[in-house]
Amino acid sequence: MGNNDKRKWWVLAALALGLLTIGLDMTVLNVALPTLATELKSSTSDLQWIANAYTLALAALLLPAGMLGDRYGRKKWLLIAFVVFGVASIGCAYSPTSEMLIAMRILLGLGAAFLIPLSMSALPVLFTGKERTKAMMIWAMANTLGIPLGPIVGGWLLQHYSWGSVFLINIPIVVVALVALAVLMPESRSEQRRRLDLPGILTSSAGIVMVTYGVIRAGERGWDDSLSLLTSVVGVLLISVFILWQRRSRNPIIDLSLFSSKSFTWGTLLATLVTFAIFGLLFVLPQFYQVVMNANPLETGLRLLPLIGGLIVGTKMAERLVSLSGTKMIVSIGCAVMAGGLFLGTATNVESSLWFIYAWITVTGLGFGLALPIAMDSALGVLSAERSGVGSALIMALRQVGGAFGVALLGSAFNYSYRNGLVLSSLPAEFGDAIRQSASAGVAFARQQNSATILDNIQYSFIHGMETMLWICGGIAALGIFLAFVFLPAQSIAAKQSQPMTGIAVSGEKNH
Repeated sequence: MGNNDKRKWWVLAALALGLLTIGLDMTVLNVALPTLATELKSSTSDLQWIANAYTLALAALLLPAGMLGDRYGRKKWLLIAFVVFGVASIGCAYSPTSEMLIAMRILLGLGAAFLIPLSMSALPVLFTGKERTKAMMIWAMANTLGIPLGPIVGGWLLQHYSWGSVFLINIPIVVVALVALAVLMPESRSEQRRRLDLPGILTSSAGIVMVTYGVIRAGERGWDDSLSLLTSVVGVLLISVFILWQRRSRNPIIDLSLFSSKSFTWGTLLATLVTFAIFGLLFVLPQFYQVVMNANPLETGLRLLPLIGGLIVGTKMAERLVSLSGTKMIVSIGCAVMAGGLFLGTATNVESSLWFIYAWITVTGLGFGLALPIAMDSALGVLSAERSGVGSALIMALRQVGGAFGVALLGSAFNYSYRNGLVLSSLPAEFGDAIRQSASAGVAFARQQNSATILDNIQYSFIHGMETMLWICGGIAALGIFLAFVFLPAQSIAAKQSQPMTGIAVSGEKNH
């Protein structure tokens, strides 16, 4: 595919559509969980596994997926992944039991695990220089947009259709993506046919699963939960074994020398940091709308639109400014704007107007849109097309674990502050425990009892917990200002790399 061939932009559009569904499936189910509890008779434990099975499968297979794409062909594995994703979506939609839905969610995560790194690894193959930076921004926006869109789409579908519709929306998108990629995308693979690193696959997959599960469980049950600590520690040990093995292996999954590049190391770290912070916001904001502002699921989703608008504007601004100001400056400014929005959000209280909330989440989205794609492009820019699959998978694996840590650690901070603000001594123990576990359950109880006192206490305690979380999120973004300004290269990646990449086999065409 020639460098000026417009077909590559259609390929990017197809990949972006696929990425949108992956983000949707991370959050679209959240608004359907109460319905599932009723229709499938799912227990609380079932609901946790339904929500987390997708994330765990996704985290486990990111690194092997990138390696298999490099070795056997990225187009081939992308097509297989879309088929798996489509079949799993149908299986989820028509699952008659919680157990089958959990199994189908695992299969869905398996498909997503291949789609994310392989779609990202296609960018150095199809695009170079400034075009690759623009493509990276489109990719990052598509990868992020689905997450806040999930509650909007899910809320609307649940008002009009059965719960299975939240999965069936994937099918037309999958069909379009399959046709577009099959017709337009060239095959590409690494010229070096390395042997599969089975010890590396096993230790990395098991380690990432256990760390991710540990922090997810800790976010739900607290860090004093013994199983959370045990799985997290074992996961860290397995990842340590994986790293040691990668130093000795002749055919490693990841090239540890990538971390000798400041662009890769700090670009990846900064992308992980801002993801950490935004996942914390996406955890607490929908709950705020429902607990404090009494919004229904559809209204909650619609009230996230300013965040999406800020993200889109920020991405567009970054695209225009990066060639003028360079990577260091744009990522620093993005982190500063994001920190400003989050710090402004700490002033939110029960009486705050929607317009004030819209203002600060728009600013936060703007900063995120400025920082994330440029940080990721900085990391992606040092990858040769030869190893783009495993390198992209490594970036996404770190972001995925970072997001899980964000929800767990920030969720723990929120829960600590929320529970400390509650005054429940006059209530029976079982009601007090339920309110401590869930602000939503507390609000439902307070309204059932027609108790304005209990409702006010829950809402003010929730605001206190949200304020604590936003201060931490803002501090993380502020740390990003320092790290970007000190460690990221000043020159934009697009300016550094304006020549086509070489050293990759592409079916039916010459090397780039």
